[in-house]
Amino acid sequence: MNLLSLSAAHRDAVNRSRRIIVQYDTEGVMDPSVKRIDDWLEYGFAYADEAGSQIDAIYFDSGEVCPVSPLYPEPCARARRWFEAGVDWPAIFVEQAHRRGLEAFCHHRIAEVDIEEQGLAMTEMNPVKAAHPDWVVRTWWWQGLWNLAVPEVRQAKVETIRDLAQRYDFDGFQIDFARHTPILPMGRQWELRECVTDLMRSVRRVLLEIAGRRGRPILLSAKVPRNFMNCRIDGFDVERWVCEGLVDMLTLGSRSFDVDVAGYRAAFGDAVKLYPCIDDHHATDGYRYPPIEVFRGVATNWLAQGADGVMTFNWACAPPDVLTSRGLHPGPLSERQSYHEFGRLETMAGKDKVFPVERRGGYPWGEGAFNRNADAQLPAELPYDGRPCPVRIYVGEVGGQMTLRLSVSNGEAGDRIAAELNGRPLENAAYDAEWKDAQIPAPGQPLWASGGPGDYQVDPKQKLLRVDFPLDLACVKPGVNHLAVRVAHQVPHCCRQLYLEKAEVHLRH
Repeated sequence: MNLLSLSAAHRDAVNRSRRIIVQYDTEGVMDPSVKRIDDWLEYGFAYADEAGSQIDAIYFDSGEVCPVSPLYPEPCARARRWFEAGVDWPAIFVEQAHRRGLEAFCHHRIAEVDIEEQGLAMTEMNPVKAAHPDWVVRTWWWQGLWNLAVPEVRQAKVETIRDLAQRYDFDGFQIDFARHTPILPMGRQWELRECVTDLMRSVRRVLLEIAGRRGRPILLSAKVPRNFMNCRIDGFDVERWVCEGLVDMLTLGSRSFDVDVAGYRAAFGDAVKLYPCIDDHHATDGYRYPPIEVFRGVATNWLAQGADGVMTFNWACAPPDVLTSRGLHPGPLSERQSYHEFGRLETMAGKDKVFPVERRGGYPWGEGAFNRNADAQLPAELPYDGRPCPVRIYVGEVGGQMTLRLSVSNGEAGDRIAAELNGRPLENAAYDAEWKDAQIPAPGQPLWASGGPGDYQVDPKQKLLRVDFPLDLACVKPGVNHLAVRVAHQVPHCCRQLYLEKAEVHLRH
């Protein structure tokens, strides 16, 4: 039962249209190359300002930097430069978003690492952590990450959010549990889940209190793993949060294509808004900077399952030429085009799409489940003896001309791959034994750590086996499809293990 009574104005705010939400990493505005806030404002909202943009909300990353936190000695050097110059950049962000009719949320990273973002050098110990070693979880980050099982840590987080809510006219806050895990002692996350729920209760009460004083709602969202199993691993009792009315919105995943939107929707009905997220920097393994067809396919899958909209993270905010002229790293044009299309099924209808299957790996900055895609289906061994490798593939739209495309590593010309879709054998396969994919680094292995410039180079010696099966539309179902892939024949070999690296359904109109 919902334990909170929310006003009609609050419920109306929850029900606003949010076709696309953009989560800004504030590094763009705090980059040392940006000398004046006006320089950033010339391009920071460029995509949102384009005619036909479906962007309805902007989330501004705060981490622990604006303006102070009990857990850090001072704001980061880059943020402090603006404050000391009399430039209150969070207030400017909010004002600029509202001027455009956009919602402005504060996106709060619950467990950021201690680097220059907090005014510390990479090797400099956070003095609060040094004084309170019991306040952190020992993990992949050498200083440890904040431990929400500690009441003092939870209280410090609440006070930071209280301060931000009192200072700035945000429409809402998002608590980001993706940055970073673990936030509870390893092996005890689910046992200690009530500690995270206690934090969410406290944040909700604070925001409702401040909203009551200002006479306007402040919404609360949380960024949580892509499915309930991963929530349980990391200690997030999302069902309890929704049951108690602690959240208005959930952002599902961050760098995952395979998000269980349907499972969340079935569990919660219309009690909470759902926004799956695409990170195109720490991208899904094997799909950094993909073509527009992949973005359309993923967004179609999510919206077909009942998502209320789509969130982006680590996407460019302006066209490549604009960013390159300022010495900044540009994103692909597929991001720009997506902002005009993938917030609604109607604007993607009749356009080509690719429906991909998730790949594991590519994210070492976490311990637990969030962001790691450790339960993804690919890459997968194809047994020597011809036993089938089962793969589930979600197809959000059926029509046009459809093709199943498989990428197999360690294959040779003359090898033959058999496949069935929903129990029907596929025929008339076309083979390419010279196929190359710069984002498949080694047979059967996930990609190296995601991120960086994304400039993947094709190995001229690489030879993948690409297999294309034309699909009879009668054998394809909207929703989950069951694929079985097996080795039908291998040319003479010794210890040449074949791996299914990618599986995609291509739709051409």
